Amino acid sequence: MSIGKKLRHKAETAEGAAKKTVGKALGNERMEAEGRAQEAKGKAKQAGDQIKQAGRKIKRIFTR
Repeated sequence: MSIGKKLRHKAETAEGAAKKTVGKALGNERMEAEGRAQEAKGKAKQAGDQIKQAGRKIKRIFTR
């Protein structure tokens, strides 16, 4: 996984967390929900990246 993609996914997670916090502070339920969704999306992408990376490591082990 490229470092650029990792950074984008982490940034998406952080942006969602910030949006969630601001929405909660302002009492804006819609913004808070959007933030939660964006944060979850970023975390899911990070988890997917970790699974791909683990699969590549396993493949390297068995192709030796």
